[in-house]
Amino acid sequence: MLSIHNLSATVADKPILKGLSLSINAGEIHAIMGPNGAGKSTLGYTLGGRPGYEVTGGSVTFNDEDLLALAPHERAAAGLFLGFQYPVEIPGVSFVQFLREAANAQRKSLGQPPLTGGEFLKLAREKAGLLKMDMDMLKRPVNVGFSGGEKKRAEMVQMGILDPKLAILDETDSGLDIDALRIVGEGINAIMRKPDRAVLLITHYQRLLDYVKPDFVHVLAGGRIIRTGGAELALELESQGYEAVTA
Repeated sequence: MLSIHNLSATVADKPILKGLSLSINAGEIHAIMGPNGAGKSTLGYTLGGRPGYEVTGGSVTFNDEDLLALAPHERAAAGLFLGFQYPVEIPGVSFVQFLREAANAQRKSLGQPPLTGGEFLKLAREKAGLLKMDMDMLKRPVNVGFSGGEKKRAEMVQMGILDPKLAILDETDSGLDIDALRIVGEGINAIMRKPDRAVLLITHYQRLLDYVKPDFVHVLAGGRIIRTGGAELALELESQGYEAVTA
């Protein structure tokens, strides 16, 4: 599904990714772990096409298409979803309207008819239910007044509505209490743990991986993946720290 070969990228002319390679197949969940400054978020933003993240070498294919040749909205239309560590607030725009516009823009790009109001509300209720969110919350302005956990749950509702092929989730566990962590983890599993879907989890900690069991765990340090293992590697990192594997 996703093939990254020798990817290098800079931010403000500073090299961050330095020859990173990674392959993700449909049906797999991969976790990227590593110390601060290793390049984890840069990887997510580069794949998503965020401005300011300049690719200086390597290639990325997504379902046999050159991902780097696509604009950010084209990457989203192709089935890529990027979840942010800090979801933004958009005052004056209701979450329901935002989600409906996003869903119909996605459908238009795929040559599908727009959802009617009734069809969209049925879909939104279904996905909100997976994240235990009251629909009244989604009538509020986007993320305005939401707690950290509510923002992450609302973002997972958005992911469910857009139904991506590959979800890149950047520190989705950040700011979550114990209950919200479980709800978000269960939501990710319900939405994305399917034979034709894949997930790349970017995280510092093991705790989310207790709920979203990864098939592979990768250690990113110095702009490259330096070690790969199974779910047990995350437990090793949790107990020994990153220095034990990056030294």
